[in-house]
Amino acid sequence: MNSDVYGEALHDYFQDGVLSSPLLIHNTYGEPEEMPVEAFFRTADEFPELEFIALSLCDGKVLDVGAGAGSHALYLQRQGFDVSALDVSAIACRIMQQRGVQQVIHGDILELQDQRYDTLLFLMNGIGLAKTVDGFRALLTHCKTLLTGRGQLIFDSSDISYLYEDYNVPRPAHYFGEIGYQYGYKSRRGEPFKWLYLDQKTLIQIAHEENWVVQIVFEEESEQYLVRMEPRK
Repeated sequence: MNSDVYGEALHDYFQDGVLSSPLLIHNTYGEPEEMPVEAFFRTADEFPELEFIALSLCDGKVLDVGAGAGSHALYLQRQGFDVSALDVSAIACRIMQQRGVQQVIHGDILELQDQRYDTLLFLMNGIGLAKTVDGFRALLTHCKTLLTGRGQLIFDSSDISYLYEDYNVPRPAHYFGEIGYQYGYKSRRGEPFKWLYLDQKTLIQIAHEENWVVQIVFEEESEQYLVRMEPRK
């Protein structure tokens, strides 16, 4: 039976501060991994440096995309930003409201219309919702319709080519950063979904082809990096 098992795990952790059963994420490259649900409830002093830099770059009216339990939105809200938090999980949206996020939107960014933001923020590899390289191109096109004249896109991603060496898995015929996932919680499985991780070379090439200016703001040894982009004027 398919359900919002991700949202259910967030709910249980929010209620009890602990999970009786781990939230697992099954993948296409190796053994299932445990998703650290507590990461979605971090306080500001627990944010890594990359996220603090990303939050410091936010400007004007902000949309926190894939906001989860709302930790980043709450931080920006406390800093006086006009911030809205968007998530496809209805359960996550209810949690954000209970945690004090003032503007919560239940939905998919690709279906969002007639809104304008100065900053579109995708943290914790949130840009992966594009699913594929072609999906990333489509997302960039859609983001242009949501940005003001001074608008910017801020997100992090990772070069995951190391996975194919560490797990001894042959590279797929499609772009290697297109990964298949499925959440598992207690006895339930969620819908299978794809998630995108971009290496810097591919990102920069696509961004230039789609007429965006790219700035790599921060890099970590783990191959994770932070990007700021804006449409070319």
